[in-house]
Amino acid sequence: MPGSNKIYVIGFMGSGKTTTGMKLSGLLGWTFKDLDKLIEEHTGMTIPGIFSIHGEAWFRQTESEVLRDLQTQTNTVISTGGGTPCHEGNMDFMLETGLTIYLKLTPGQLKSRLSNTNGERPLLKDLTEEDMLSFIENKLAIREKWYSRAELTFNGFDTDLRLICSQVKARLNI
Repeated sequence: MPGSNKIYVIGFMGSGKTTTGMKLSGLLGWTFKDLDKLIEEHTGMTIPGIFSIHGEAWFRQTESEVLRDLQTQTNTVISTGGGTPCHEGNMDFMLETGLTIYLKLTPGQLKSRLSNTNGERPLLKDLTEEDMLSFIENKLAIREKWYSRAELTFNGFDTDLRLICSQVKARLNI
């Protein structure tokens, strides 16, 4: 993807997209955008509020619109929501307009990270601890077909930012 000026960081919720995206943007000297934060600014509502009032379908449509509004951004690292690549043709859009990076973790690693955040995560809010691992395994299995289309994949559990940065620079010729 020579000449690209956008990087999309994708992966399951809790995979470290925001943290990695912020650090990567700092190393590159680029702007950082968090798609969920932009959706909250756009709607004036929190993500859990959107889910409870409007539902997931409305959220996904809004998410897609806000993602496409970033098309004109340059030198920008964008962390997406966990489901972003799986809806509304978003993965195709991201592949066409930037470099995609997948932060990959196992279901067990994700459960460990997500165990204390389910109140903040609409898709986890009604799950017991016992049900969470099964939910993650099932949802990850469904989403993997989109995630695996990313141009670069890295271990999200033990993220080596220098490795990510060097591979991004090589891929983008910067």
